Amino acid sequence: MSEWSCGCCGRWRVSVELVRGRYRYRLVHRYPPEHGGGANVVGEVGSVPELEHLLHRYTPLTLADLREPA
Repeated sequence: MSEWSCGCCGRWRVSVELVRGRYRYRLVHRYPPEHGGGANVVGEVGSVPELEHLLHRYTPLTLADLREPA
């Protein structure tokens, strides 16, 4: 499974999984530890254009803002 996070704060993450021969992109918002930690799955889509639409709808990010964690 691959994962990317936003370059600004690292709270927004996108994971990619291969499920039954198709890729699934999952957008997750992680809460900082001082706010209880945890994560909220915002949505899951099956294509990059759908992922771009999901990012635009729920976040201030674009695909260009995502980075692989070090």
